[in-house]
Amino acid sequence: MTRLATPPHHGGLLVVQPLRHKRCAACRRGPLSLLVVEDGVPRCLECADLGHLVFLPRGDTALTRRSREESTLSAVVVRFNRRRSRYERQGVLVEEAALARAEARCLADAEARRRRRARDAKRRAAEDVRFTEAFAAEILRLFPGCPVERARAIAAHASVRGSGRVGRTAAGRALTQGAVVSAVVAGVRHVDTPYDQLLMNGVPRYEARRRIARTVEAVLREWEAGVTVRLTG
Repeated sequence: MTRLATPPHHGGLLVVQPLRHKRCAACRRGPLSLLVVEDGVPRCLECADLGHLVFLPRGDTALTRRSREESTLSAVVVRFNRRRSRYERQGVLVEEAALARAEARCLADAEARRRRRARDAKRRAAEDVRFTEAFAAEILRLFPGCPVERARAIAAHASVRGSGRVGRTAAGRALTQGAVVSAVVAGVRHVDTPYDQLLMNGVPRYEARRRIARTVEAVLREWEAGVTVRLTG
């Protein structure tokens, strides 16, 4: 397994999901679905005195937190992501009785947590609407010739929560000019030019951008010209 001897350490016990077949250096059992790295070599959970723990996959934050609170012994399970070149958390190992107690606690206040999630979702939705409106307003300030509906569409696309798009970056949330212009350029590129068709035809991305650069610049100049129209109108 890649970088087996150097998994991350953030305090507490770590268990690894190996990408390749591994055998325990102590008992030779294998292939191992979970292992602990000790002195640079893999050991099975039994040899590492963790064999009595059960695996709880990630996904339910409340259950994970409460299971670790209830468990005297626990460990974080990680797996190496080759594409991102980093270890990523997969879940935790906890005592079976602790998991049962945590599940009971979660069932007891499930309705209260559901209502809280609903309130939080409503609050985030309202925040997103306000932010998208502010983003669209900034587009129109910088590009007064941009049609209002296009500005709203660009803002909505750029500011989708969790999308990783420019509107969700720190610069985007601060409504910096660079972030707003980047969102507008992206919107023009995909809607007003044959950029997407070029990509579908196998044209490399940078070459496709070079080919449509003049069209993008022409649209931006037209939208920016709205300033002149307003000043002289």
